[in-house]
Amino acid sequence: MKHYTSINDINNINTWIEEAKALKENPLANIDLGKNKTLGLLFFNSSLRTRLSTQKAALNLGMNPIVMNVSGDAWGIEFGDGTIMNGNTAEHIKEAAAVVSQYCDVIAVRAFPGLTDKEKDESEHILNSFIEFASVPIVNMESATGHPLQGLTDAITIVENTTKKKPKVVLSWAPHIKALPHAVANSFTQVMQKMDVEFVITNPEGYNLNPEITKDTPIYHNQEEAFKNADFVYTKNWSSYEDYGKVINTDPNWMITKEKIGNAKFMHCLPVRRNVIVEDAVLDSDNSIVIQQANNRTYAAQLVLKKILEDF
Repeated sequence: MKHYTSINDINNINTWIEEAKALKENPLANIDLGKNKTLGLLFFNSSLRTRLSTQKAALNLGMNPIVMNVSGDAWGIEFGDGTIMNGNTAEHIKEAAAVVSQYCDVIAVRAFPGLTDKEKDESEHILNSFIEFASVPIVNMESATGHPLQGLTDAITIVENTTKKKPKVVLSWAPHIKALPHAVANSFTQVMQKMDVEFVITNPEGYNLNPEITKDTPIYHNQEEAFKNADFVYTKNWSSYEDYGKVINTDPNWMITKEKIGNAKFMHCLPVRRNVIVEDAVLDSDNSIVIQQANNRTYAAQLVLKKILEDF
């Protein structure tokens, strides 16, 4: 595998899940695979789980991870073609990506959307610039429109926690005080479409995700109706796609409560705002699997890196 930038890079989700579970059973089984290989982790935005889990995944494979907070520690990077660089940017991506490729055997990038220019965000100009100008494999640690490491993690977690052949999985919008990206919701939708689950989405009017991603997935604007007979409720806020990047609804009635979800397993990518997104009674209950979900981030990243290293 050359790059891992989208859920669409997964050729067989069932096989990948089983491989990730095997890694979880024996994390150091491939400790020599990444010997003398360096993973560069470039963060244009903040992180906790993604940074630590991807570092740990690299160490489990014998790799040497190097972490750089690009927005704070590096020169301002210019991504435009033909730009006259007489402003705040001091280095062009053409040189930056080429140079980092000399130091690192794999580059992982995290860069959020601006949420003001839909066309620019959907062009994935930062991620795709690294793919174009770097000479080594690129891993997406969350981009403007996708979070494929999280999506793979979520698939692993659902398989580990289901007893049904075809569980019902609900992706539910919940309120938040800020405008948030669509990346997690997009990748979760895409990975569920690859799995044998009954998958539905529920969100208020004006919050439908990109129809090119949701495709024929049922969308409910009545949360309680969507939750009927749910086995898993995955909750995430996202800003409006139609009125791009805007917060047009903060209805607290969309918060996840124990009364609403009953015995369904609760999932969230974290961090989560307690008693805004979800009430304490859900998050602190035995049906909350968010910590197990976070733990699986390591094995999702480790599987991706393993597949890349095996193709060197």
